[in-house]
Amino acid sequence: MPTVTNGDPVIVNLQLKNDDYTVVVGSGLLDRTAELIESKCGITSRKVAVVTDSNVAPLHGERVTESLGKAGYDVTLIEVPAGEASKSMERVTDVCRQMLQAGLDRKSFLVALGGGVIGDLAGFAAAIFQRGIPCVQIPTTIVSQVDSSVGGKTGVNAPEGKNLLGAFHQPRLVIADIDTLATLPNREFNEGFAEIIKHAAIRDADLLDLVENRDDIRKNLVELVTRNVTIKAGVVEADERETTGMRALLNFGHTIGHGIEAAGGYGRFLHGEAISLGLVAATRLSADNSTLSQADADRLINCLKLYDLPVTLDDDIATADILSAMQRDKKFEFGEIRFVLLDKLGSAHVSKGITAEMLTTEIEILR
Repeated sequence: MPTVTNGDPVIVNLQLKNDDYTVVVGSGLLDRTAELIESKCGITSRKVAVVTDSNVAPLHGERVTESLGKAGYDVTLIEVPAGEASKSMERVTDVCRQMLQAGLDRKSFLVALGGGVIGDLAGFAAAIFQRGIPCVQIPTTIVSQVDSSVGGKTGVNAPEGKNLLGAFHQPRLVIADIDTLATLPNREFNEGFAEIIKHAAIRDADLLDLVENRDDIRKNLVELVTRNVTIKAGVVEADERETTGMRALLNFGHTIGHGIEAAGGYGRFLHGEAISLGLVAATRLSADNSTLSQADADRLINCLKLYDLPVTLDDDIATADILSAMQRDKKFEFGEIRFVLLDKLGSAHVSKGITAEMLTTEIEILR
C-alpha cells in the first residue's frame, strides 16, 4: 500500500490493459481540482460539465466550479435530484441533452461530483455522450471513495433490478477529498462501512483492526480510504471486465443485498444498509458451507453492528420479492447462482454450490 503521511495526498495508480489512471486521496483537494486534472490525467479540453446532485451542489459545487473557472475552463454545472431514483435512463438522457444544449462535444469532458449515484449516472453519461468522453470522478461519500468511483463500472437501474443498464468506462482521474466526508449525516457515513467490511472480508483481514477502532476512525480516514482503494485497484487490475472470476469476489454480500434493495423499493434502504443484510446472510452461508470459522463470522457481523448497520430484515419485505429481484441480477449466469463465500477472513471464492433453497432459508433467518 502507498505510504500515508500527514498532510500529503496519497497516490494510488491503476495500470489496466488500455486505461491507466490515478486515485488521489487526501485533504483540501477540491480547491485543487483544476491543478490535479491538468497534472494527473492530461485532459486538454477547456469545456467541462460538472454533474452533481441537489445535496452535494450546495456543499461542494462552488469550490469545484471555482477551481475550474479560475483555471480557464468553460464550466457547465448540471444538478439532478439527490437519491437512487436519479439512476434512470430518463435522467441520463436529460444530463446528455443539457450537455448538448451547453455546447459540449466529443472533445469535452465530464466531472462526476457526488456519491455512488452520481458516479454511476454521470459516468454512464460520459460513456455514451458522443460515443464516449473522459470522466473525472470526485466521490464525496464513504461508499463512493472506497469502492464505486474506482473500477469503471457505470450504469443505471431498471424497474427489473439494480445496475442492469450500463457500461465499463474507466475514469481518467479520481479525486477523493476526505474533507467531504465531514458533511455526511451519521447514517450516510456509517453505510459506507458495509463496503469497507466487505473488502476486509475478501482481501485484507487486518483492515478489521482499523474498522474496530471506532472512536478514532475519523482521524484515520486517509489510511482507511487508501487501503480500500488499494484493495479495489488490485482486484480491478487482475480482472477489469469480470472475465476471470477475480472481480466477482467484490460481489460478496451483494447477491442477496441487491435483492433486498430492489424488493424494499429504492430509497427505503441506503445501498450500504441493504449490503449489510446481504453480508450477514453471506457470512452465515460461509460458516455453514465453507471453512469460515464461527468466531470469524461473529466478528464480521459485530463490525456491522458497530456502525449501526442493519443485521435483521423487516418482515414486510417478502422473500419471494427478494428472490425474484435476485434472479434478474447480473451475478446469475444462465440461471445459475454464482455466490461468493469466505474461506476465512481475507480469503474468498466463487461457489456454484449455493442453491435457491439455501438462499430462501437464509433470507428467512435474517428475520
